[in-house]
Amino acid sequence: MGWNATAAASYARWHAGTTSQHRCAEFTRQAIKAGGIDIGHTKDARDYGRLLEGSGFRAIGTGENPRAGDVVVIQPYARGNHSGHMAIFDGTTWYSDFVQRDMWSGPGYRTARPAYVIYRKN
Repeated sequence: MGWNATAAASYARWHAGTTSQHRCAEFTRQAIKAGGIDIGHTKDARDYGRLLEGSGFRAIGTGENPRAGDVVVIQPYARGNHSGHMAIFDGTTWYSDFVQRDMWSGPGYRTARPAYVIYRKN
């Protein structure tokens, strides 16, 4: 089975809650799996970049607009969650374990704007 960005995004949309459950990596990983790719598992969201790359995702430039099925891995920021954050885009909205306002997922990330990489499966 190949990559189905629509199925991954649909899974994320249907399973996201209204508020964070502090399980962003788990929910995003499950959405990717619903799209046809098992990327494996690691403890912290900040460490998923290598698993995504190992599964054929590539980092896109920060100037590129995200597309449905793109996954962001955000590094932690001072006094924030040490695990970082991870989410998937459906073409309009970012989803993790909840429906996000934007890619940053919360006021701490929005203010700190820590390093991040957006990954795309070709």
